[in-house]
Amino acid sequence: MTDTVGGADKAEGMPDNERARKEIRPMTALYAPAPAAAPATDARTARRARFALPLRRIRPESVLLASGAALVPWLYVLARTVPSTAQVGHWNVAWVGLDALEALGLLSTAALRKRGDDRQRLTAAATGALLVVDAWFDTVTAAPGGELAMAVAMAACAELPLAALCTALALGRGRRTVRDDPRLTPAKRLTPARRPTTE
Repeated sequence: MTDTVGGADKAEGMPDNERARKEIRPMTALYAPAPAAAPATDARTARRARFALPLRRIRPESVLLASGAALVPWLYVLARTVPSTAQVGHWNVAWVGLDALEALGLLSTAALRKRGDDRQRLTAAATGALLVVDAWFDTVTAAPGGELAMAVAMAACAELPLAALCTALALGRGRRTVRDDPRLTPAKRLTPARRPTTE
């Protein structure tokens, strides 16, 4: 079998290494991985990208400010249109649900605080708000006489003090760690660059 290509290359005066490079090039092109196709963008991705920019421009404080300002005239509408008395269905379910949420908030705040979890601030804030709402609706919906006196006593002795405690937990500092303990001298505190020393 004769090497026609090699003979032609030699006849043209092409060196052997150049001929080998010429033969390798088509093989590498044959076995080279195909270029990765650009990721296809479907209509949902394009729509999401179109709405992402306007949503980033909306600041939460602007939404809160506009909502709070819109509620001011709504208070006047409520005062003029809502009747002073109403017959309500599922009254007991409403109060049981509210007290169940308060119990859940108090228990979860206590459990998170015992574990040293800083998320207890969130549950404390929500529970404090629920307790204030409970005290408010207890007193304004109570019938005059003994029922109103009981509602005021519950608000003054239980609900509002617990709400104040929850607010203090939500706004105050977390549980004190070894590093924050003022009784320890700087030499005894744990620092990242130094081992604790004893005096």
